[in-house]
Amino acid sequence: MKKALVIGATGATGLALTNQLLKDNQFSEVHIFVRKSPELSHPKLTIHIVDFNGIDSWKNKLIGDVLFSAMGTTLKVAGSKEIQYKIDVTYQYKVAKAAAENKVSMLILVSSIGANHKSLVFYPKIKGILEEMVKKLNFKSIYILRPPVLDRGKDKMRATEKKSIAIINKLNKFGILQSQKPMTTNFLASKMIFLANKESSNLLTTLEAKELFQLC
Repeated sequence: MKKALVIGATGATGLALTNQLLKDNQFSEVHIFVRKSPELSHPKLTIHIVDFNGIDSWKNKLIGDVLFSAMGTTLKVAGSKEIQYKIDVTYQYKVAKAAAENKVSMLILVSSIGANHKSLVFYPKIKGILEEMVKKLNFKSIYILRPPVLDRGKDKMRATEKKSIAIINKLNKFGILQSQKPMTTNFLASKMIFLANKESSNLLTTLEAKELFQLC
């Protein structure tokens, strides 16, 4: 039986992941680290209310088998590039670093399609920067997932995401942009758990959108 650690648990992907982990027989404990308590209750669930600006004060709680890292925001929500960088890169890296130091064996990180630390575009650049940083951490296994546009469900999607998904779905019907076919957060969460339960001898595995769709 495994112990899961989750950051980003109140986001669409993280919430889907947490709900699925609570139903998965391979996990006996699910620990989520959040700023505000979600409306969740389960015998397997432990909710840690934390300050991500003071990770050193609670890093001793990052003890387990798998760290699922699914934090992220948009520039609009963050309000500035500096704050978005802090949430998407600094917080996730510091938590991953602490988990690795605490001998957590596996990291599963949600990145993004097109992530590249050399990109001239801010969002894929910061995703790529985080990838490069976590690759240097001492986990036994690291999975970096690069999903396409995520379908969070009608109630949770941002207006731009709804438009993007509608356009891509239309193009997909004509065989265009198949590699960017939208992926539901529930599907992505299920693949994260699949990887966590899979025996792997690879130190680092990066999975693009197409590979995630084919994963079984």
